[in-house]
Amino acid sequence: MAKKKTPAINSSSTADIAFLLLCYFLMTTTMGSQTGLSRLLPPMPDPNQKVEDQQVNRRNIIVVRVNAANNVLAGSEPIAVSQLKDKVKEFLTNPYNDPNLPEKTPTDIEGFGTYNVSKGVISLQNDRGTSYYQYIAVQNEIVKAIDELRDEFSYSNYGKPFIRLTDDQQSIVKKAVPQNISEAEPKDVSKK
Repeated sequence: MAKKKTPAINSSSTADIAFLLLCYFLMTTTMGSQTGLSRLLPPMPDPNQKVEDQQVNRRNIIVVRVNAANNVLAGSEPIAVSQLKDKVKEFLTNPYNDPNLPEKTPTDIEGFGTYNVSKGVISLQNDRGTSYYQYIAVQNEIVKAIDELRDEFSYSNYGKPFIRLTDDQQSIVKKAVPQNISEAEPKDVSKK
C-alpha cells in the first residue's frame, strides 16, 4: 500500500491577513493619552526689551519646599500635604490683614470694578529626589486652593461655580484671583 500524503495548507495569504488585522486595530484603537498639569506659560519676552530686576516684597512670597524624603515645608514650618490647601488659601486671602502675609492692591477689573487683589506668589521648590507622586500631590493641593478661592468668588458675585460662568465672567474671576505659581528648577533641597 502506498502512503497517502496529506495536502499542505496554503499559508501564503496568512501573513497578509495578519498584517491587515494589525493595521485595522492600530487605526481603530484609541491610545491612552498622558495627562499633565495645565499651566499657562508666560509669553516669550521681546529680545530688544531691557531686563529689569523686579523687586518682590518678601511677605508676598510663600516658599513651598519638598525634599528628597517627600516632606513638605510651607514657609518655615513642616506641613502635611493634606493641610497645604488650607495654608495656601489663608496665605492668598490674608483674612486678618496680617503684616506677614501678602498685601492686597486695589485693582480696577474691567466689567467688575475695583477689587483688592492679592499680590501673593507661591514659589514651589523640589528636590531632585522627590517622588513624582508627591510632586503631583503638592501641585494638586496648590491648584485646588486657587480653584476653591475662584469658586468662592464666583458664588459670592455671580451665584454659581467658576466652571459655569461665561468666558467674560471667568476672565474677571481670574483677574481677581490670579494663579501666581513660580516653579524653581529641581535642586538638592535636603543639603540646605
